[in-house]
Amino acid sequence: MVLMIPLLFDLSGRKVLIFGGGRVGERKARLFSRYGDVEVVSRGFTPYLEEMADRGEIRLRRADLADDTIDLHRLMRDAFIVIPATDDETINSRIIEVAERSGVLVNRTDDIPGDVIVPSIIKRGDITVSISTGGISPAMSKLLRERLENEITELDAKMVRLQQRLRGILKKSIPDQRERESILWRVLRDREIWDLLSEDEERALKLALEKIR
Repeated sequence: MVLMIPLLFDLSGRKVLIFGGGRVGERKARLFSRYGDVEVVSRGFTPYLEEMADRGEIRLRRADLADDTIDLHRLMRDAFIVIPATDDETINSRIIEVAERSGVLVNRTDDIPGDVIVPSIIKRGDITVSISTGGISPAMSKLLRERLENEITELDAKMVRLQQRLRGILKKSIPDQRERESILWRVLRDREIWDLLSEDEERALKLALEKIR
């Protein structure tokens, strides 16, 4: 079993290079275009990829990847992540080999773990929960995500915002980090603040400040 560490990457301004303009490449482009600078390389593209390019969400580069003379190293020069998503395993293997030699991270689309595995994600405001089985069982990752989606709510996201504001206020008046942490935990455990937060964030903040002073 490969030991992997879960990380959050800021992909803004970083190039995600997808090889393959079919269904798998489209799925990857839909995901990564929300976070990074996506370019798809292929001889042809799905209609939706064409639409994404027309909207300026991604870039398309036409190239015959079956051509052995194509300079894959040059194409990957500015890439942060490479995704081999063609329907030809030989081409995918060649892409992976060049990426590894070039020191570029690889997100594979088969059952073999690459450098990067995209987990199932739950997003609630500033809360991000990632669930992964290391690529062993995507179905189990999805099932766990569905379970947790009912537990992590928009109210939790509101509390994150409240905690952020409280931290800023407390840093100005309480120099001791442990004391600030203790106060923030008191707020988290206060049912009255949670109940008011579901109705009005500003009033909940006011109540929290009254209780900690």
